[in-house]
Amino acid sequence: MKLSYMTAEQLVAKCIEIGSAQYDALMMDEIAKFNRLFDKIVAVEDELQRREGDQRRLLLALYDHENPQVRLNAIKATLAIAPDLGRKALEALAEAGEGIQSMDAGMCIFGLDDGTYKPT
Repeated sequence: MKLSYMTAEQLVAKCIEIGSAQYDALMMDEIAKFNRLFDKIVAVEDELQRREGDQRRLLLALYDHENPQVRLNAIKATLAIAPDLGRKALEALAEAGEGIQSMDAGMCIFGLDDGTYKPT
């Protein structure tokens, strides 16, 4: 189904599906698969952003998701619309010691602080 035909709720479910698959790909050291999935998650996030009122705000509900990759994706996707909340969530994930996702969260914080990462 084309993303443009999906409801916002279906797109959020797609984010969970893709994030979970990314996590599995990382655990199996399938970097090429992870990268293909990255392109898909970006497409879903872009579709949410295009919708009236920037529907990426629905991803805030995923900040507490059990899967650290789903959480990381949601945080990064919403930093532009919820910078303070996103920053706190990044800090929590960075401190959680959840492997690659915690390291990525720490690098995002570093990039935010030095100005090289500018959420859009």
